[in-house]
Amino acid sequence: MRIDLPSGTPAELVRPPGEPTLGVVVAPDIFGLRPLYVDICTRLANENSWVVCAPEPFPGRELGDVDERFEEVRNLQDDRVIGDLVAAGAATECSDVALIGFCMGGMYALKAAGLSHFRRVVAFYGMIRVPEAWKGFGHAEPLDKLENALASPTLAIIGEQDPYTPPEDVAALEAARVTVVRYPEAEHGFVHDPDRPAHRPEDAADAWQRAIAFITG
Repeated sequence: MRIDLPSGTPAELVRPPGEPTLGVVVAPDIFGLRPLYVDICTRLANENSWVVCAPEPFPGRELGDVDERFEEVRNLQDDRVIGDLVAAGAATECSDVALIGFCMGGMYALKAAGLSHFRRVVAFYGMIRVPEAWKGFGHAEPLDKLENALASPTLAIIGEQDPYTPPEDVAALEAARVTVVRYPEAEHGFVHDPDRPAHRPEDAADAWQRAIAFITG
């Protein structure tokens, strides 16, 4: 069902059929909260007995193509985006909450890993450094957050052909005590959206299995 967080940000909230075992927040990619994420939230809730909540990263904005969205990322504020992720965790009404992020959402998942709000964090191909085109006043670097304090055990799912996660940045992630799983032939966005040309079914299935095991471990 669709809810509003205390900030007014819309979010999708899905409860499992039975007794929940965990709360999980899903941070969407740059295209925001859409039917794909309703499906992801529903599947994760039903298959794992999780209460899952996914907030819209661009609340109140009518955005079109990827270029317009890239431009709008400059105006995002870490405090607001991460605050909504924390509020989405509270909306699950679970005492233990994990965080999963994809692409841009994975970048914010890495930033949130420096907090103490999430028991575990999984970043699917999250940007390890803020891309030049996205830099704005409200952005801190994910690596700075991680190097200062990695409060939550964190798993990074990385495609080795992804230009957003170059090898030197991945090495810096590992130096910050993030667990990294690499997929040698994978590009950016190879897991969460089967309609993307970059999707790799076998790698995606393996990555999902590792992510769920990490969260529940």
